[in-house]
Amino acid sequence: MYGSRLLVVAPEAELRVSLARRLRPAGYLFETACTGGEAIASLGRARADLIIVDVEIPDVYELDRSWPVFADRPPVLCVTPCESLGSLVGELGDRVEDYVTKPCRVAELLARVQVLLRGRSVLRHGDLRLDERTCRVWRGDRPIEVTASEFRLLRRLLLNAGQVLSKEQLGTSDYGLNAVERQISRLRRKIDATGPALIHTRRGLGYWLGEGEAG
Repeated sequence: MYGSRLLVVAPEAELRVSLARRLRPAGYLFETACTGGEAIASLGRARADLIIVDVEIPDVYELDRSWPVFADRPPVLCVTPCESLGSLVGELGDRVEDYVTKPCRVAELLARVQVLLRGRSVLRHGDLRLDERTCRVWRGDRPIEVTASEFRLLRRLLLNAGQVLSKEQLGTSDYGLNAVERQISRLRRKIDATGPALIHTRRGLGYWLGEGEAG
């Protein structure tokens, strides 16, 4: 899913580099770590939508001990020499949702990533998150109250992050084109109140969500 943030935890530089080469062109945001301790530090700085863990990291149990610290724990995809999901659950707790065995093909691993992210249904851009299942929105750790129409408008912006959308593209049966500007204004006050602006206007063309310049 475009814009999803992954944390890759692996002791071997070759695996980290191979994944990075495939993740970046696919539109994923990602960070790497060599140990469980580094992974926990990364999760303390920013949430991840999915963690890819090579179970041969030296302190794999550190991850299991630290899960209770995080209220929004991401699912885990393991890279492992064994062929038993049960043994992985014993090592990493009940967050393990899938695994691939070594030696693994990067294409297969990324296919598993896509399946897990689709099931999670959380849209993210930077520190902005939208949960499609619970209809909740956060900016960092701050929950944001939005109306049903604001939720649908924000979802459309997130699904097209970095792209300019016209009022016609953003308008729905809930509100006409003349109301889009008012909805955008309300969302800006809520979303951009405590962080760098994410919702922008391209004069004469429409609106877009993201940092820097729109595509």
